[in-house]
Amino acid sequence: MIEPHEARRYYAGLRDPAHDFDHVLRVTDMAVRIAHAEGADVEVVRAAALLHDVGRGDESGRDHAEIAAGRARLILAHHPAEKVEAVAQAILQHRFRAGPPPDSLEARCLFDADKLDAIGAIGVARVFGYTGVVARRLWDEVAPDYPDRFARGEAQPEEHTAHHEYVVKLVHLRDRMTTQAGRAIAAERHAVMATFFARLAREARGEV
Repeated sequence: MIEPHEARRYYAGLRDPAHDFDHVLRVTDMAVRIAHAEGADVEVVRAAALLHDVGRGDESGRDHAEIAAGRARLILAHHPAEKVEAVAQAILQHRFRAGPPPDSLEARCLFDADKLDAIGAIGVARVFGYTGVVARRLWDEVAPDYPDRFARGEAQPEEHTAHHEYVVKLVHLRDRMTTQAGRAIAAERHAVMATFFARLAREARGEV
């Protein structure tokens, strides 16, 4: 439905290392791998993965998944309508903190692939890359009430270090996987990430 070289132009101008076109390519490779393992429509999964973040960078304030789904419908308008809508729905349902849960096998493949890119070694690299972009501190203790305040939207942006992101989101991704293939990959990646953050905490606290 769409090739990587065609999709690349829709991401021109993105400067976020956590959501650049390299991220899109990694998610696409993983989504296709999961789709093959799970018996999903690989063509739909591949197109959805390549276009899932085309809504990022929009200044309208709307959810990027909603924007991306609309743009995907336009980009793929010359393809069969049922395929296009399957792609759009998978994109709409790939968010962690917002949007409807994935309710098709193709949507679950994209959801898992996108979340797998946020954990493991690459997930650690991404969270610190983003920390640099927004000029936040590398590490701080997470107050006991922070997760609840964050969930209610009451936390201050300057409080949120990479360690906070690990506590409120990354540590939970393993348990959010929706496919058997995704769960197997997530188990290993989670262990790598958890080991890193445990070591980081020890060093940040001045422990040996």
